[in-house]
Amino acid sequence: MQRNADIASSRNHASSEPVAPGVEYLTTVFVNLYLVGAPDGPWILLDTGLPKTDALTLRVVEKRYGTGARPEAIILTHGHFDHAGSAGALADEWNVPIYAHPLELPYLTGRSDYPPQDPTMGGAIAFLSRFFPHTGYDFGTRVRPLPEDGSVPGMPDWRWIHTPGHTPGHVSLFREADRTLLAGDAFTTMDLDSWLANVTEEREIHQPPAPFTSDWDVARRSVERLADLEPATVAAGHGIPMAGPRGAARLRRFAEHFNPPQRGRYVGQPARADEGGVTYLPPPVPDPLPRRAAVAATAAAATIIFLRGDRGAGSPRAATAPYRPDGRRRSRSAHAR
Repeated sequence: MQRNADIASSRNHASSEPVAPGVEYLTTVFVNLYLVGAPDGPWILLDTGLPKTDALTLRVVEKRYGTGARPEAIILTHGHFDHAGSAGALADEWNVPIYAHPLELPYLTGRSDYPPQDPTMGGAIAFLSRFFPHTGYDFGTRVRPLPEDGSVPGMPDWRWIHTPGHTPGHVSLFREADRTLLAGDAFTTMDLDSWLANVTEEREIHQPPAPFTSDWDVARRSVERLADLEPATVAAGHGIPMAGPRGAARLRRFAEHFNPPQRGRYVGQPARADEGGVTYLPPPVPDPLPRRAAVAATAAAATIIFLRGDRGAGSPRAATAPYRPDGRRRSRSAHAR
């Protein structure tokens, strides 16, 4: 049985790392995308990483599949900027379709933005989310709904599973033959809330990225559904994948003790959406950081002005200059005054 240590980190390597037979993953900054399919057969790309990372993905694809290789399709677990950011560029490069769940299509065809992220929840990813977009994309006619029968286009050994909560149309992929689970952001295999874990990538099953998760009750049910699969390999959109029985056991324990965050805009009541996009948003939670930043900036500016004024009043240049405007030196008595 494969151990966790056998799956290496892909961060900063500019190369993909093996996850399971026929599956490799690539990390672009802090998010994973998956190359699903052996080099000598059909393959798909699951998620596309951040915007402007398509060149890196193309190099890794060429190394794994050969020059001119292209997938059967791009499959998106969901359309957030870190998972669909390079979907348009790659789909254009390969001339392939982009598949997603029907409930995710409004955010991929220009009809709706996602619910705004909630940066008030605390932790590293919540703080950073202030600088992330929540806008949707418009990939036009390249976007297609996933087949209703749960099949994955071009990959008969895989099936997709609707795992909403993080987004309305979030999906995960599962291969029954060896019980490999590609969970997207249904959960993570690292603690995105921890600044330290964002550096060390310590493996642990953790909640979906909190500031972008808009329905916590549904997210919990999705985690429970995935834990019931008893996967042998657990891989997600963030963190190093986990292989072996420990991963399945950790996922089961996490599902049994799943708790939403203690505070946040979507904790008390979820956002609502339908086939057209977002239909309801709960009231925003006040974000104290901009006010604190403004107070700190005002205090800093006042301090600088005070110090400059104080320095100017005691400066030798504040006394009468020793020279007249005509260039002649003043008398000592005038200068002393």
